[in-house]
Amino acid sequence: MNKVRITAIRQTVYSDLMVQYENPIDHTCDVSTGQQWISIDGQRPEGLCPSAWESMRTFVESLAKGEGNFYDGWMKNPMSAMISCNDGFRPFSFYIEVVS
Repeated sequence: MNKVRITAIRQTVYSDLMVQYENPIDHTCDVSTGQQWISIDGQRPEGLCPSAWESMRTFVESLAKGEGNFYDGWMKNPMSAMISCNDGFRPFSFYIEVVS
């Protein structure tokens, strides 16, 4: 199976939605821009947010198996994907790619 690198690329914050819908909370996300993890055998890397993992799990598993070219040519690198976590107020975008 392939190793898959997961890189935290960018976080977007929707302050207007937070004010309108979210209860105030002290702690949200531990991910930092540029942070990386390696998935081995399609498994969730230690330290990667479980909720973010659920958003990308099927893509990582497919890449680990050598599958790719999602949605018929979506990505310039067919053995990669750009996936966002499911936090509607402050989603992080992750670039996932096969590494040798």
